[in-house]
Amino acid sequence: MSTPARALQPVVILFGRVGDMIMLTSALRLLHDRFGRPCQVIGAGPWNRELYRGSPDVERCWTLPRHLPLPVTGAWLAVLGVLRRSAPGPVYVAETMPRQAARIRRLLRLGGIDVRRCEFLEGGPADGEHYIDALLRLAVRTPPILAAADYPLPGPAGAPRLFTLETERSQRDALLRERGWNGRPLVLIQPGTARTLSARSRRRWRGDNDRSWPVERWRELLHAVHAREPQAVLILRGAVSELPLLHQMHAAIGLEGLEVLGLGLRASFALMEVAESMITMDTGMAHAAAACGLPVTVIMGAMPQWRVLPRAAAQSRVIGVGGPPATTRADQIPAEAVFAAWCALPARRPV
Repeated sequence: MSTPARALQPVVILFGRVGDMIMLTSALRLLHDRFGRPCQVIGAGPWNRELYRGSPDVERCWTLPRHLPLPVTGAWLAVLGVLRRSAPGPVYVAETMPRQAARIRRLLRLGGIDVRRCEFLEGGPADGEHYIDALLRLAVRTPPILAAADYPLPGPAGAPRLFTLETERSQRDALLRERGWNGRPLVLIQPGTARTLSARSRRRWRGDNDRSWPVERWRELLHAVHAREPQAVLILRGAVSELPLLHQMHAAIGLEGLEVLGLGLRASFALMEVAESMITMDTGMAHAAAACGLPVTVIMGAMPQWRVLPRAAAQSRVIGVGGPPATTRADQIPAEAVFAAWCALPARRPV
């Protein structure tokens, strides 16, 4: 890898959801390698610090409110200070939502940021382009104030990646011992999406939602998985706030040995490190599983696979089921198609 003429710290701004911020890790690694210093990330979700903990490519995350006007909170002043102190480093704006992109441009103007330091991912991914490739397309560009020859591109960018701390591994191992799951394959089941994290959003999730799969289909699928691999522990995984939904599903599925586990992000990443496989809706945790090297089957909704299907790290694999043009809603996908995809995942890893 070539050494930059002068190490600079990139600032990367994206007001994305969990999956977006995980896909961003490929671009963060490229920028770190290219400019010689880990990035500062400005986002709009409290989960970002959790996502990037332990990452060598991120020095610090800053969280802004997603919807409040710029002057309302002290967080904006802190971020303005970060932007000013980052000169002459590059600023990469990966936001594509017009409203949020306009807020970010206003933030840059308020901070007196020289626009020649900035690159913008305007218009989002091109037709037929994966979102990760669009982020990398942004990262290889050079702001006008810098000389591209001084900051040569590193080698090919890898897949997104997440990192687990040793303390988190110790806590995970203690959980496995406590539950009696040591030495047994773990199959993680992620039925929820961002819309199941609160009671209000769960009401919408049960209505017109392209990423909702009927519980009858989950019942059929999990009984088939258990029959194929009876020694495995099947775990309905979700955030703590999703436990009511998970317990309802557990009762409806009626499978002996099916477990329910409410976990935060960091504990989930540690569990993904040692699990055998995962079956999930198209959601942020699908990207987390792939970034942790976990073989995963993803049930797609209205988004096409070529745009958002997670990319696998290491020797793992991701298999998507459904999505345009074949289907436009998850509930159009039969259980046998998901089961076949799960059976096609690579050899399982022991705990």
